Amino acid sequence: MKTAINVALILASGFVLGAIVREMRAPRHAGPPPGEVVYTDENAAADNVSLAAADVENDTPTKPPEDEEWLSRFELTERSGETVSSNDLEGTPYVVSFFFSTCPSICVQQNQKIQELQEKFKGRGVKFVAISVDPETDTPEVLRDYSARFGADPDQWLFLTGDLNYIRRIGAEIFRQPVNKQFHTERFVLVDGEGKIEGFYNWPEEKQFNKLQQRIDELIDG
Repeated sequence: MKTAINVALILASGFVLGAIVREMRAPRHAGPPPGEVVYTDENAAADNVSLAAADVENDTPTKPPEDEEWLSRFELTERSGETVSSNDLEGTPYVVSFFFSTCPSICVQQNQKIQELQEKFKGRGVKFVAISVDPETDTPEVLRDYSARFGADPDQWLFLTGDLNYIRRIGAEIFRQPVNKQFHTERFVLVDGEGKIEGFYNWPEEKQFNKLQQRIDELIDG
């Protein structure tokens, strides 16, 4: 009787040990490490909780209305109150950025980068075009005060505003950038003197920012 019990115990111990080994060898498919955030649809909904439904549905570039063609030119209102069009910029390379005046951090850093470019290329043949993605707030008067913070030369650094839906289309259809109310990328778009996009540059990346300056020099000299 004791022999049978001992055999059973040995077999049971072997089964448990085997299960433990198999568990240790099995691939893990656990969730993210503690503190890591996984971006999900729920996160996206939370990010857009302050936006109206009409704003959220245009987060990314879409096709234009069936009765309209893709935009190739734009016309917006400058902080001076005057109308500025892409035709006015022909013959001069320019750098496009999207921003909004109430942004507390990223937009400030971004415009400080443009301020650096303005100082380096002061009086030379390049312009900087900052387009608001919160035009309801960013009236010409607001933009005049905001641009003064960066010492923006009105002849070289333009601050533009207009209708939000139209600005969405400008971003998506002309400059290949998804923009929305109080949403934009961290990219500068460099446009040559013929109105063609030369490239996209992530301004937080030092190497790309330096390359942007090099290309501006080449476009001016070329």
